[in-house]
Amino acid sequence: MRLWFLFGGAVALAVLVGVFSRLHPPGSMMLAAGPEGGAYETVARDYAEILARDDIQLEILDTAGSVENAELLSAGDVDAAFLQGGIRVDPKKAEAVGAAFFEPIIFLVNEGATIPKNPALWTGLRINSGAPGSGTAAAFRDFEEAVGLNEGDNTHFSIPYAKAAGALLDGDLDIAVYVAPIEAPYLKAAYAESGLRVLALDHVQAISRRLEYATVVTVPAGGMSLDPVLPPRPVELIAIEARLVVRPDLHPALINRLTMAAIELHSARGIIADPGAFPNLEGAGMTINNTARQLIVDGPSTWHNWLPYWIAAQINRVLLLLLPFFFIVVPLIRLVPMAYAYAMRWRVWQHYPEIREIEEELANNPGVNELREMQAHLNALDERLATLRLPAAYRQGLYDARLHVELVQKRVAELQQHNQT
Repeated sequence: MRLWFLFGGAVALAVLVGVFSRLHPPGSMMLAAGPEGGAYETVARDYAEILARDDIQLEILDTAGSVENAELLSAGDVDAAFLQGGIRVDPKKAEAVGAAFFEPIIFLVNEGATIPKNPALWTGLRINSGAPGSGTAAAFRDFEEAVGLNEGDNTHFSIPYAKAAGALLDGDLDIAVYVAPIEAPYLKAAYAESGLRVLALDHVQAISRRLEYATVVTVPAGGMSLDPVLPPRPVELIAIEARLVVRPDLHPALINRLTMAAIELHSARGIIADPGAFPNLEGAGMTINNTARQLIVDGPSTWHNWLPYWIAAQINRVLLLLLPFFFIVVPLIRLVPMAYAYAMRWRVWQHYPEIREIEEELANNPGVNELREMQAHLNALDERLATLRLPAAYRQGLYDARLHVELVQKRVAELQQHNQT
């Protein structure tokens, strides 16, 4: 009996180990950010600090920007990435956690520059429009198409963001294009440069409607810088919503932690975002991961206060994996004692067909030789029963079987004696 309980316990333990091994997430993940020192890398480092609380190592991969990030994600080379709105990725290879923050399209120019506010009139200008593989370059190509410009109408440069303001001041550029959060480190440095201003475009609403993934945000006076005051008056900017995107097969617990980090980092009130505006599901423009959707809509469950994060993060999945244990394994364990009892009794019951067969032959008036064979058969059967080793709880059946054999032996002996007389 003890062996059966040990076996059942071993089976239960094996099931639990299998369940928890599937639930426990990897200890690290890789996030494709952007150029070193850029806005995406800065935000990625904030994510790394939050994930480290749960001993999750976030490896940050520096890239050219959103276009390269999409390629890396599609190839399965990274687990997550920041993607600028409008950057497309195979829906089978990526799902969004949600839109995370606004990235306005900012046009910086020299203070005294006479550049048309209607971008459809731009021609012959020197424009720093983003490095190849960057989201800025992709967004500006779409912007040109939306306002009716051809790429050859102006001269394009790909000077790094951090050096673009200096190139403007030196007279090497007419316009520096930035697609980034307004508080990006290189933008803060540019704001501090006297002699630069934000070019407020005309017809912003019309242009944004020609860009399916764009919206319009209003930056209050001084929203970019208070010294100098930039912009000097409220200005409307075309903005894109940056997205946090993951591989569909990324472990649900890691997606949970990324989503919780996004809520912590991006849900606060900002210069151009109301509290609770991010992360959101509407601005992602792609399939939303179910784990992230549930967290953003419903918030964390009460289990987060009682269970390890990697279990609380996927409590529904835990229950689903444990269902076979409760509905199959547990009943099987309950059947173990019954099976054990049946096996012990079967060791005795399997001899009864032989006893019944002899009893049936006795009813047919057997001869002397047949009775002798029956007696020998019964003696051998009794010896087999005598050698059985059964637990005390099951010995009564053994005693009954031997008594039955003894009764048949007596009847055979009586018939043998009758034949002799």
